[in-house]
Amino acid sequence: MTHKTNRRRKKEPTTVLLFLVASLLTALPGTAQTPGKAPTISMAAVPLTTTQRTSQTMVNLNFRVPSGYHINSNTPKSEFLIPTALKMDVPTDIILGKIEYPAGEDRMFPFSPGETLNVYSGDFTIAVGVHPLRSVVPGKYVMHGVLRYQACDNAACYPPKNLPVSFEVKVVKEPPQHHANPAQSPHVHN
Repeated sequence: MTHKTNRRRKKEPTTVLLFLVASLLTALPGTAQTPGKAPTISMAAVPLTTTQRTSQTMVNLNFRVPSGYHINSNTPKSEFLIPTALKMDVPTDIILGKIEYPAGEDRMFPFSPGETLNVYSGDFTIAVGVHPLRSVVPGKYVMHGVLRYQACDNAACYPPKNLPVSFEVKVVKEPPQHHANPAQSPHVHN
């Protein structure tokens, strides 16, 4: 009996190791979205944007919804749906200007028969106005924020998610103000 017990113990670590490896492999996230699981929206890298003090510059933030999914627009047609919303935290002396959301697409889905929903799918762009005040020291600043969205597929909607958003702006001095020369006397001086 002792001999069989020892043999069983020798096999157990191998079985446990194989189970752990299989568990780890199935737990690793894949690159493709699996139907039935909440998708993750992605954001393209934003090139460095140069902006002058005392003027507003629009920065385009490009997002992608995975194929087979959609998210509610910024103005969904039902009060029960969570709108896509961008919230930014800007550094001191940089004012957040207007946030321009794209128009959504009106579509009908099997989970909401007879009701048209306003959604984003595929690629969409949100434009953000950045306005550094005169007091901003010229240099590079990182803008941080969060895109809150609720994703759905053709069967159901999923709990809302937050996507961290960040981009960098380079603030430069405004051009010098033009000072007009005082009017000259029309008389010729001898």
